[in-house]
Amino acid sequence: MSVLDRIGQKLLFSFDPETAHGLSIAALRCGLPVGATAWRDARLPTHDARLPTHDARLKVSLCGLDFPNPLGMAAGYDKNAEVPDALLGLGFGFAEVGTITPLPQSGNPKPRIFRLTADEAVINRLGFNNEGHAAAEKRLAARKGRPGIVGVNIGANKDSADRIADYERGIVRFAPYASYLTVNISSPNTPGLRNMQAREQLGELLSRVMAARAAAPAQPPLFLKIAPDLIEAELEDIAAEVVEKKIDGVIVSNTTLSRMGLRSTAVAGQAGGLSGKPLFERSTAVLARMRKLLGPEMAIIGVGGVDSIETALEKIRAGADLVQLYTGMIYAGPTLPGRIVAGMARFVERERLKSIGELRDTGCANWSKRL
Repeated sequence: MSVLDRIGQKLLFSFDPETAHGLSIAALRCGLPVGATAWRDARLPTHDARLPTHDARLKVSLCGLDFPNPLGMAAGYDKNAEVPDALLGLGFGFAEVGTITPLPQSGNPKPRIFRLTADEAVINRLGFNNEGHAAAEKRLAARKGRPGIVGVNIGANKDSADRIADYERGIVRFAPYASYLTVNISSPNTPGLRNMQAREQLGELLSRVMAARAAAPAQPPLFLKIAPDLIEAELEDIAAEVVEKKIDGVIVSNTTLSRMGLRSTAVAGQAGGLSGKPLFERSTAVLARMRKLLGPEMAIIGVGGVDSIETALEKIRAGADLVQLYTGMIYAGPTLPGRIVAGMARFVERERLKSIGELRDTGCANWSKRL
């Protein structure tokens, strides 16, 4: 961690987690250099020669999109599409905003975010707190035409009478502005939402959102985000529906309900989804298993416990085309994305790879056995 990161972490950790998150969004919105300079410095390798600003070997072409590098900001950080371009400026190859629901909602009562510092993890039970479709659409419409890949993660309101209709509305509303769309049915913080991963409900959901996309003014790629707490039979059902309904890709995974092996006992019992370092093993094993079930052609984004060059590369070895992080940056600082991308560039140089994609699936067999 750089000096900038240490100072920033000490400052933000002096506030409660939700206030700290708001301050970080405000800093990016105001254009403060929370990571840009450090990102450029992080690109320097351990030897004297400088790395190019954009290494062509890190580019990933997927679902008709050309990602400048495989590292993205996961949904959950920029819930209201306030700072996607600032996130791209930190070194991310893409950013995913949301989760966004049709109507604004305040989410669950506070406190609802808890740091597990000893585990480098976070428990949250936010409950899709966001400003709703209209506010996010206004911001995304204002940036239309700018470069950079920005995905939109859509959800359903807690009290909705027809949750699938909420997803249909999200598809139609954000299709003109999203580089890709993510259907999020895997948050543990909206009661009953994860039940939509069951095969019958999932089949109806995917049929209706695919029909909504076909009728929308644009047809961006459509991803499904799943939970890590699924058993083998459930993964098989999801894979079958995704293939049958011709979904473009899967994001593995959301937060976990497991509390196995945590050291931060004082808050480990808090309700909500756990993210960060303890999620890495399980989410990567599920990722590898989904790669085996879906085959080599399906797009997969790996999320969960990415906090270093090594963990990012391991997700790709396990079967991910792209990788996302969020909690890792809370503990490693805003220069983390730049350091990871620089490390990827050093890796492909050292291993003499023509593309980072050559690494994909090389560890899939081993990781899939860990499930």
